[in-house]
Amino acid sequence: MKLSVIIITKNEAANLGACLASVAFADEIIVLDSGSTDNTLDIARFHGAKVHSTTDWPGFGPQKNRALALATGDWVLSIDADERVTPELAGEIREILQAPVSDAYRIARLSRFGERWIRHSGWWPDYVVRLFKRGCAHFTSAKVHERLDIQGPVPALKAHFLHYPYANLEAFIAKINLYSSEAAAAMHARGKRTSVPAAVGHATWTFLRHYLVRRGFLDGREGFILAVMAATGSYYRYTKLLFLNRAAAHRDTVRDGNARCENPPATVLPSDLPVEALQSGLPDSLLKGGQCVTTEQAGQNGSAGQGALPGSAHTSNKRPEGAQ
Repeated sequence: MKLSVIIITKNEAANLGACLASVAFADEIIVLDSGSTDNTLDIARFHGAKVHSTTDWPGFGPQKNRALALATGDWVLSIDADERVTPELAGEIREILQAPVSDAYRIARLSRFGERWIRHSGWWPDYVVRLFKRGCAHFTSAKVHERLDIQGPVPALKAHFLHYPYANLEAFIAKINLYSSEAAAAMHARGKRTSVPAAVGHATWTFLRHYLVRRGFLDGREGFILAVMAATGSYYRYTKLLFLNRAAAHRDTVRDGNARCENPPATVLPSDLPVEALQSGLPDSLLKGGQCVTTEQAGQNGSAGQGALPGSAHTSNKRPEGAQ
């Protein structure tokens, strides 16, 4: 069975070399890049990968489907640049492909944060479906948190990936900001609404879930930091959704107001409208105070004896008080 490895990248020079070295046993390596400005592409070519580039970024799910379309192997292993295939996992994959009993397999990830391998906090075993028969699965179209869509049983392999998700705390914060923006946009597109109390509630529950329910306290100070960061990401996500909701409501209000002005009610002229006003050629509607006002409404506010109507060419010669 021919095995293709697919990887999507952007500025992954710090990670890519070790990642590609760990999958050297594969028959084909596809790297799909989305505009790297470091030496990511040079590293990919050095390790014998087939390099392709795109100029846009449609999101993680669509980009991985693009990489999948470039693969030619019977089976596909999808891996991220910050992941490593251990020798044990490589050997198990080769053995599985000799006589597969399923169309896809789950693989656990052991992730490192700070100075610790995280075995709680919801980070372990963190199964991901990554090994599958080509043509039997595709990635969802989600921009973030994409997953492999496949039918049938998905057994787990015994060995696991090693995962190095964050080079430092700054990278962690940047990723939270990016992912929360993408998630908020996706929720808004689905019509989801939120409030400040809801954002606080989601953040609070996220912290409790990671630190207590998922026993993050057993991961020491790193577990506490991870719980706080997860809560922060949840708060950002729902706060950004709140601002998107408010911006949409404002646009709707402005659009409705414009529609009313573009389609005013039929003009009904008052019976006592002065002849001079009629001769001046009144418009069908008059704008007063930013609102649509019919000529009937305008006539009621004017001086019938003098024909002084808002917007009329015929006005009183009397000056306003204080005029020079």
